[in-house]
Amino acid sequence: MKQKLIATFMPLLVLVLVFSTFATNGVSANTGNENLELATLQGDFDLSSSKAVKVMVELQEESIVEAKHKGKKQSKQNLKSARDKVKKEVADRTSKSKVEREYDYVFSGFSLEIPANEIPSLLATPGVKAVYPNVEYTTTEVVMEEEFSPAMVDSAPFIGSNEAWDLGFTGEGVKVAIIDTGVDYTHPDLDQNFDDYLGWDFVDNDADPQETPKGDPRGAETTHGTHVAGTVAANGQIKGVAPDATLLAYRVLGPGGSGSTENVVAAIERAVQDGADVMNLSLGNSLNAPDWATSIALDQAMAEGVVAVTSNGNSGPNNWTVGSPGTSREAISVGATQLPYNVYDASIFTSEGVEYPSSKVQGFPSDEALTDLDENEYEFVYVGLGAPQDFEGKDLEGKIALIIRGEYPFVDKATAAKNAGAVGAIIYNNVAGEMPEVPGMAVPTIMLTNEDGLKLQEELAAGNNTVSFDIEFNQTVGETMAGFSSRGPVVDTWMIKPDVSAPGVNIVSTVPTFDPANPHGYGAKQGTSMAAPHVAGAAAVILEANPEWGVYEVKSALMNTAEKLIDPTTGEEYAHNSQGAGSIRVVDALQTETLVNPGSYSFGVFDKKKGKQVERQQFEIQNLSNKAKKYNMGFSFKGEVGKHVKVSTSKNLRVNPGKTQKVNVNVQVNASKLEPGYYEGHLVVTEGDTEIQVPTILFVGEPDYPRVTMVGATALGNNEFEIYSYLPGGADEFEIWVFKATPDGGLGDYVGDVLYDADLGKGYNYHDWDGTLVDGTQLPAGDYILAAYAKKGNLDYAVAAGEVLTID
Repeated sequence: MKQKLIATFMPLLVLVLVFSTFATNGVSANTGNENLELATLQGDFDLSSSKAVKVMVELQEESIVEAKHKGKKQSKQNLKSARDKVKKEVADRTSKSKVEREYDYVFSGFSLEIPANEIPSLLATPGVKAVYPNVEYTTTEVVMEEEFSPAMVDSAPFIGSNEAWDLGFTGEGVKVAIIDTGVDYTHPDLDQNFDDYLGWDFVDNDADPQETPKGDPRGAETTHGTHVAGTVAANGQIKGVAPDATLLAYRVLGPGGSGSTENVVAAIERAVQDGADVMNLSLGNSLNAPDWATSIALDQAMAEGVVAVTSNGNSGPNNWTVGSPGTSREAISVGATQLPYNVYDASIFTSEGVEYPSSKVQGFPSDEALTDLDENEYEFVYVGLGAPQDFEGKDLEGKIALIIRGEYPFVDKATAAKNAGAVGAIIYNNVAGEMPEVPGMAVPTIMLTNEDGLKLQEELAAGNNTVSFDIEFNQTVGETMAGFSSRGPVVDTWMIKPDVSAPGVNIVSTVPTFDPANPHGYGAKQGTSMAAPHVAGAAAVILEANPEWGVYEVKSALMNTAEKLIDPTTGEEYAHNSQGAGSIRVVDALQTETLVNPGSYSFGVFDKKKGKQVERQQFEIQNLSNKAKKYNMGFSFKGEVGKHVKVSTSKNLRVNPGKTQKVNVNVQVNASKLEPGYYEGHLVVTEGDTEIQVPTILFVGEPDYPRVTMVGATALGNNEFEIYSYLPGGADEFEIWVFKATPDGGLGDYVGDVLYDADLGKGYNYHDWDGTLVDGTQLPAGDYILAAYAKKGNLDYAVAAGEVLTID
């Protein structure tokens, strides 16, 4: 067996064993004696360390909203008394702790800083229900920004916003909370959407939720929240989906666009109390887990009647990549699509007639900019990696920049080329293989393989410094799922996520200029951060049209009427876990006469080894029209699974006008006849010519979710590191591997193992590391990348860290 690195989660396992006679779930205890109850601990901590950590503490005393919806009476004073009692007990039980934020409305508890090794005392404190990690949240944006003309805006009209305005619905009278990096409420396209009360800044704890400006000594400027707000409700040169909606801004992500759970929960709570009708959270982390403080707060916000919309994450295209709070049970999680676009073929030739057969279009700002290159000859100039400094002292005006891949994002290279005066760029690979297409590049960009790029370099060295282009239209591709958009399902609940999708690639909206003399700032960004506000704006429009609707009617209207998207590579519909119910269409949602709720179903896991397993569920059909309707219902499943899955429900149902009927469903699965995996289908509800397809999913055997979803390391100084990882379901075997990092930040040669361990619990794991391998070898100075490997049962998975680790 390999040598083990000391695993810092071991004290938690010891704690579990101490209480194992009465703790059946490994993290809590219940003997009927309050003095022997342990609170639930979500996430794992180094309980041998005295280092201070921040946690979220949930109390057994229910929040105001949770109690209300259980038919119980609850008051702020009663909660304060309960909270104060627990706080005093925590102070008595711990050597040093500090309460920071307190909550009572949608979450009952407080945030706390405490030595990690005193968390067991916190778990044993009477009145504490659960303890969660105070994790970092960041914007769910794929970094890309450039100045664009407002005339380029087309995503809001694409989903039908203009038609909704023509019907008289613009979001007027509806309040939308933007929980983000702040909002530039002085922007000319947004200032009319704010009342005197702007919202709140939870980073600086004041009433000015402005973006982080340029030159802030604490970190980089932000523009994200203003872009999100513009997509929801801009009403100037750019118009958002709901241009007459009222905005509230809550700054929870500070310089550089990152923030904490405690601030996000505080903002959700305040937005509900401030009377928000809709809230948008274009933020997240990489944790595929449904039970976190943020999700609890969002679920209660929905219960209180606030439509909560959140981004699904940007870790696609693999399944199981959705991150919190996109994993919320109740909130509307949104995936990102790319609007229809034209595909072009590109050929290039140098002056001596040399051809470069690998040439392809990588990206372009507009069709015209690309086709203008056709049949024209240009001088090209080599600018290395394409950093801004690489263009210094070189004449690129009206020329083509030749750039090698590496170190900088493709979009940054194209932007630098444009800023230097180039009319186009050629980027060639620095390794074997092809490069990805990147929509919305600042200049028309052609990509080459490494072989062809080096050949072009040889031509340049020989004095052949001109290149000509042959650009030809190939085809038009319809709306498609963005490759970066995170996919579901959710671990533990097995829910389909996202719920719906919306445009999220190359979305033009408002950004701050931080210059009062030139306030009209516009930019393009992409990510599920950009998709979510389309849905939040649509929700505002729907609520104006239907002020009596509740949150689930809004959610079902968007899901039931979404347009199913086709994957152009297969010619079939994208999986439910990619697109959810489909891409939203505002007018269809406004004009629907029938709602099916919920808008998607997971029938859960069927793992009975012999015989048939039956699960029961229920859905509702709501007739919104003024006449009785007769509905036919049935289920369809893809492939052979239908032979071994039987669903019984009402075949015909009459629903009177304005009424809602509940329908029972029995699902019977013979799991022994099916291969392990997940199977998709639809609940199909028809009425006349109208058909509603509700996505369904079921699992046979243990779901094949990733055994490890993240790994990284925090430098502690003196070549000491803390390695962290996340195991959604624990692991029988766990290893950390180390690779050399290539110059462009990729995986180089495998070096060896950092650690080996076994029988780990689910959640976070932390390990101290001093730069040595398990065999005692000290790694020499250099750049490295860690990868985590986990195995449970017959399933294994490995994931590499996204950042380079440097040993001095």
